[in-house]
Order: sequence, then C-alpha cells, then structure tokens
Amino acid sequence: MLAVPRELWFSGEKGSAENRCATSNAVTCTKCLALGPECGWCAQEDFMAGTTQKGRCDTVFNLMKRGCQSDLVENPTVHVTIPSDHETNTQVTPGKVSVQLRPGSEANFMLKVRPLEKYPVDLYYLVDVSASMHNNIEKLNSVGFALSKKMANISLDFRLGFGSYVDKTVSPYISIHPGRIHNQCSDYNLDCMPPHGYIHVLSLTDNIAEFRNAVNKQKISGNIDTPEGGFDAMLQAAVCQSHIGWRKEAKRLLLVMTDQTSHLALDSKLAGIVIPHDGNCHLKDNVYIKATSMEHPSLGQLSEKLIDNNINVIFAVQGSQFHWYKDLLPLLPGTVARQIESQAANLNDLVVEAYQKLISEVKIQVDNQIQGLHFNITAICPDGSKKTGMEGCKHVEYNKEVLFNVSVTMKGCHTSGGRKYVILKPIGFNETAIVNVQQSCACQYGDSTGHKRVWADETSPDSKQSQCSDSNCSSNRDTLSSEKCRQHQDQPICSGQGNCIDGKCFCYKNKLGKVYGKYCEMDDFSCPYHQGNLCSGNGECEGGKCKCFAGWEGDRCECSSQSAKLCLNSKGQICSGRGKCVCGKCECTDPRSFGRFCEYCPTCNKACEENWNCVQCYHSNNASQVILDQCTTSCTYLLHYIDNTSDCFSGRNYFRVFSIIFIVTFLIGLLVVLIIRQIILQGSSNKVKSASDYRVSTTKKMPLPRKRLAAQTLQREKKPKLQPLKLEEERHPDFSHFYDTSHVLQQRQEPWKYIPATLGLKPSSLMYHIK
Repeated sequence: MLAVPRELWFSGEKGSAENRCATSNAVTCTKCLALGPECGWCAQEDFMAGTTQKGRCDTVFNLMKRGCQSDLVENPTVHVTIPSDHETNTQVTPGKVSVQLRPGSEANFMLKVRPLEKYPVDLYYLVDVSASMHNNIEKLNSVGFALSKKMANISLDFRLGFGSYVDKTVSPYISIHPGRIHNQCSDYNLDCMPPHGYIHVLSLTDNIAEFRNAVNKQKISGNIDTPEGGFDAMLQAAVCQSHIGWRKEAKRLLLVMTDQTSHLALDSKLAGIVIPHDGNCHLKDNVYIKATSMEHPSLGQLSEKLIDNNINVIFAVQGSQFHWYKDLLPLLPGTVARQIESQAANLNDLVVEAYQKLISEVKIQVDNQIQGLHFNITAICPDGSKKTGMEGCKHVEYNKEVLFNVSVTMKGCHTSGGRKYVILKPIGFNETAIVNVQQSCACQYGDSTGHKRVWADETSPDSKQSQCSDSNCSSNRDTLSSEKCRQHQDQPICSGQGNCIDGKCFCYKNKLGKVYGKYCEMDDFSCPYHQGNLCSGNGECEGGKCKCFAGWEGDRCECSSQSAKLCLNSKGQICSGRGKCVCGKCECTDPRSFGRFCEYCPTCNKACEENWNCVQCYHSNNASQVILDQCTTSCTYLLHYIDNTSDCFSGRNYFRVFSIIFIVTFLIGLLVVLIIRQIILQGSSNKVKSASDYRVSTTKKMPLPRKRLAAQTLQREKKPKLQPLKLEEERHPDFSHFYDTSHVLQQRQEPWKYIPATLGLKPSSLMYHIK
C-alpha cells in the first residue's frame, strides 16, 4: 500500500466543494501536481475507461477509491533527510540536510547553534593613519601586552595583526602638487609618509613584541578631504585571507580605528574612476594596487564579503562621527560600534566588551537563495523567547544552544527543477548548514496516459516480483533507473539538465537553446563561439566545452589539424621541441626560447647534448623496439641526414671535393706570396729614398734661424755671470751679438761639424764649435 499523509486522507473526505484537484480541469500530470500537495494523478492506462483526462487529477484518497492502483498514483512525497554519519560540525548541527519538495508543499527541520566557551581569536587592527589620528597611533604601542592579558581570560589563542589606510591617491582626495605629493604634511614642517589606499603591515602573529615594533615604525600620512578610504581597506582585509593570515577555526575580528567617515560607492567618480569594485583581493607586495582604478565598494558588497569570510567588525571611532558608523550597523551584520575616549584610553576595554557582545549574539541568514523557495526561520532562545532568524538571540552564554525552526516552502516550479542547495549561515561562525533541495516539478511517467508500470522483466517473468513490498520494489527500481541516467558515477543525474524517467533522460527546455544527448550532456549555447559560430561549426558542445570533429582542434575547434605542418622547423621538429603548435603558430613552452619555431634559445643545451639520445639510432642493429620507435618519431631528421652522408664521400664525389679543396688552397697560398713580395719591395724602395734625401740635405746651406737657435741654446746652457745693476741712464742695449757672422764662414768651411745639430742630436759638440 502507498503511504498517504494523514492530511491528504482528510482533505478527500470533505467533498468536492473544497476539492481543488478535481475542479481544476487539469489535463496533464504536471499541471495537476502543481495545484497542491494533496493532489495526485492516476497513470493507470485503463483507469475509468471512457472518462476524460480531467478525471485523472484528484486527491489520492479519491483516486484509490475510484479504482486506481496505489503504485500507479503520481504523488511525489515530501520528506526531510538528515545524514547521521560524517558529521564534522561542532557549533552548527546538522551540517547537511536534504529536502524533497513539490509545488505548494512545505518541509520543516530544526537547526542547533551552540557558541563555544573559548575560541581562538584573530584581531586585525586597521588604522586610519591620517594626521589627526597621531595620538591614537601612539596609544597602540601599549595596547599589545595589556590586551593580550585581558583576552587570556576569554580566549585560548590570541593573535594580533596591523594594517594602515588613508585614501585614494588621486585628486581631489590628496594634493598632487609636486612639493606635497610625497609628503602631504610639508606645509606643517612634518615628515609624513606618502599617502596610500591600504598597506598590509603585519600578518596575524602571537608575538606581541613584533606587533609593537610594527606600530612604532608607523608614520602618519595625510589627505585633503574629510572622508577616508576605509571601506576599500576593509574589503581587502576581509578577502585577502592568505596575506592577513586568518585562521579557519578562529573568531575573526577586524578593528577599524578612525575619526572620520568613509567614502561610499560612486564617490570615486569625482576622480574619474568609474570601474565598479570586483570584490577580489588586489594586494601586491602588501600594497593595494587598484586604489586608483576601481571604485569604493558599496555597503551591500562590503557586507557580503564580510559575511562570506566570517569577519566581525568593531568600529572604534573618535569624535562626532561615531553616530555615522552607528547608523550603518543594521546594514552590516556582525558589526558593533564603540567610541574612543581621548588618546584611546579605553581601547583595551572597548575590544574586550565588543568581542563579548559579538559572540553572545546568535543570528542566521540564508545565502544562495533559490527562486520559488521561501525560507521562514524562527529562533528559539535559551530563555524561551522567539525571534526571527535575522534578529536572533542576544546575551547567549557559553555552551547554551539556540534552536532555529527552519520552514521551507515551495511556491511553484519557477525553475526547471533539479537538485540545488541553500546555505544557512550563522553570522560570525565558521560553520554552516547546507540544505540540498530536490524540486519535484515533473511526473515520473510524463504527462501521457499511454505508459503503464510493468516492473517484472517481460522476457522472463518473475513470480517473486509480486511478493515484495511496494516500498522496497519502488526504491530498488528508482535506484537502478537513476543509475542508468548518469554518464559517470560522480556526475549528477542527466547532467543536472533533465529528469530521469525509466532509466532515460528527458532534457529540460532552455530559453538559451537546445539541451540534448543521451545524458543531456550537450547543448548548443554554453560553449565558446568563433566568428559567430558555436565551436566554429566544427564541433559539438558538450558540458560547456567544444568536442571537435575529426580534423579540427582548439578550444573553439577553429584550427585544422593540418596546421601543425606550419610549425615544423628545418629539422622536421614541431616548434623545435620547445613549444606547442596552436592553429599553425608556435607557442613556446620553454621560457628561454623565442622565434617563429622557438628555434632560438641562447641558454639552452648544445646541439650535441640535445641530440645525444639519437646517437644510438645510427647503431640500431641491436637496438630494442622502444629505441627504434623513438628513432622514428623524435630523431627522423637526424637519421635522414646520416643516411645521406654515406654518398657524399664515395667515388667521383670524393675526387671532385678533393680537387676543389686543392685548387682553392693553392690559389690562396699564391695570393699570400704575392702580397708578402709586394710588401718587401715597398719597404726596400722606402729605404733607398730616405738615403738620397739624406745626401741632399747635407749639401744645402744652413739657414740663419738655425744659427740663432744654436746661439740661444748655447746661452741657456752657459751659466750667466752676475753683474752689478747700473743706473737707468747708464743702461743701453747691446746688439752686437746679432751681427756676429764669424760662425757662418766657419760653417761653410767645416760643414760636417754641424751635421749633428741638423739631425737633432745632442748640441754639446755644436756648442763647442760655435764657441
């Protein structure tokens, strides 16, 4: 017998006045089931012969009463399954829930959340380092040790980190005057660090001394407008988990210290920045590099990233802007705001108080919503009060459980059906509950009445088939038929794009195109296009990837397999063995190589080393089959070269090569001899010419300047005699030495004595003769 829910029996006894199933005039099974959970459809072929299709839709009780066999009634059940094994969660249980729904149905289950007594805590200080925060930054020096002592009472493992922010480094947020762009405080005779969007200074560490050193080195900076770029920095601190060092098991606290408001989305359009923030991490060398090219994040985007990464935010605000942050708390779940006193005197108590408040609040939200499903969550607090899921419970003590009554309602089949999942996420907890939802939007046997359930094997009837219970037989058949609808064991039924009926996949309709294939694994819309054609028209789309026809390749099937010939180098190698051929072009996989065929590689091995494995191909008489196969594939061009060399030095070829080499060598030798002879002759003629020039020069008269030069030289070598000074009137010029020509006669009579002076030799002998 088919197990029928109690409410369905009751609804059938109230009469046709309230029976929406029978009065709906539904002529298909799908439309009948969409009316409500009490409606069923009789798929029996001979049910009430002669009646219309409308009579097949009714309550389950009425259908069975009118003669429809219970195993031929289409009535998908609604049930909740909670796996009892492999439970890994300790704070949020159960970790996984499976729910099967049909249109108009509702399913309920309970979720438990239990805060632990002492969590590991990761606290990251994100500090506004504009000039007005100077006193608060100095106060951070003494925070580390005092705060770690206070947190020791409520946490077993406490770590600190540090980062700084100012604003976007473009006008009108900062001064771009050349004298101030690197020091915004130059007008006040202060040494400030350059402005920046966000800098990650210190990853989370339990070394308090290291934290203090990082704070001591921190300098202030500045900008020229009032709001700061805090939300930019908060998003980076949340999503850059590996840089910050967030631990999965720890409570994650992000403490934002500031005294001004923060820029919101669209503010950056003042600086000409119009690209929306993508929500990803953009740290390079611990510096945010997209500050000048992406907008500030919106509050919704920031809230989503904080929740996804389990970040609790503490706004520590000094001054009158505290209320601005306090008004943001409803828009940023898991955040608290506290006011800093003068010089941050209450910073330690502020952190401890905010942390205790955060872990004592238990609230839940729904992520990854599915169209057509509605979640209604009610929190049952330890004191017995009931709140909505997003409001949650407050002042929850350690190890006290908070129960959440989760109600899931399926309003209709707004999607094509199939298995999907929803995430129930307690705010600030690192554990979640995943709810898998199976929407039963189609009938098992379709909308036709021509199908009849025949479970026994028609070729060999088994009498034992009728002896098993309906539930067991149905369960076994459903399992066997569903396995036939899987392309592989680890893939979903009908590739998640269809329903499995009697072991066959019936693919869903899609507005984007056609879904087809034995397992609904193919479609004509999800693969890449090339020149306006899906898979270039040379392949089929399967699982989002192009499956190319024979003779085509590439991720878009745009390349002919014959294009590989265009990648062969002169040796017959594809891309010189250093790359791969893509559409007739080489893409070098070795970063050291370049060139059309990747043929240039200055730092690669020598040719002999590259082709060393091919040496054995030349002596292949005793080579194994593996070596011969290698020779025919990777060493073909070498074998061809070696085979042809045997003809180069045989018979006529050998004599011809020898003759050419001999003639060329003889001609080169003759040319060298002629050149040497010419050089010797040229040198001899130069010597003869020099000797003749010498004889001519000795017969020529010596010019008067030579005499004067010799006389002057003689006067320089003689030591002058000192004479007493005479009065001005007694002095008179003496020109007699200019007219002394006695040496000229002597030079004419004995010219050989003056040859040394003429040739530039020592003047000692010359001076003697002149004297």
